[in-house]
Amino acid sequence: MKGAARPAARHALAGWLAAATFCAGITALAAPSLLPRTATAQTATVQNDAATLYVQNCASCHGPQGQGTSAGPTLVGVGAAAADFYLRTGRMPLGAPGQQPIRQAPKFDEADIQALVAYVAAFGAGPDVPQVTSGGDVHRGFALYNANCAACHAATGAGNAVGGGFFAVGLGRATDQQIAEAMIVGPGVMPRFSMTAADQDALIAYIGFLRTAPTPGGAPIGGIGPVAEGFVAVVIGLSALVLVAVFVGRRQRDEQQAERGPQEPA
Repeated sequence: MKGAARPAARHALAGWLAAATFCAGITALAAPSLLPRTATAQTATVQNDAATLYVQNCASCHGPQGQGTSAGPTLVGVGAAAADFYLRTGRMPLGAPGQQPIRQAPKFDEADIQALVAYVAAFGAGPDVPQVTSGGDVHRGFALYNANCAACHAATGAGNAVGGGFFAVGLGRATDQQIAEAMIVGPGVMPRFSMTAADQDALIAYIGFLRTAPTPGGAPIGGIGPVAEGFVAVVIGLSALVLVAVFVGRRQRDEQQAERGPQEPA
């Protein structure tokens, strides 16, 4: 009996070992999918997602490799600064080719914007997203703004028409980083500026001051000064005086006619 039991036990042990080996093999094959993604896998996934976003929203105008088409300019060499500016200000993507880019709510969330910016920047070397430091020299920024910006964006930063159907937008909604990017990119008819980091920070500091600048003399009316405010006051005041004079004169004439009574025809 003991001799017969031993072969049976050996067969059972061999079966358990075979089953364990099979399970170990299955686990080894499935392990890569159970482990966290490596940095390389995560990067590949982000690139694939960015490529999909680009093809779906940008390639029809700018070309599959950013080479540009008849409907849109090339993106080769524009860099991260341009992509970040146009995406964060909602100027891109356009609803249809030929539309004028205008500021509106961004079409993408933060993760998608970062992915698209990196994807476009990879088309060719270009300006990076600029870094802005707070605490710039406001007095220096005042001089820079009057020399380079006030003619188009108005003395108060409210924006103004610049001719040819173009309009220099107001600066009230622009973030510090977007202002720095616009200086590099030159959107629309705006020229590109090459400034030192100190001048950039000074200009941005002054634009920030304009948003909260006091107006003790009343409505700033473009910040031009007392000549403009006096002109508006004269126009409104004279118009009011003329209306009052007409009203008084007409009322006196009606009262005189009422006192005379109806006149018989001659």
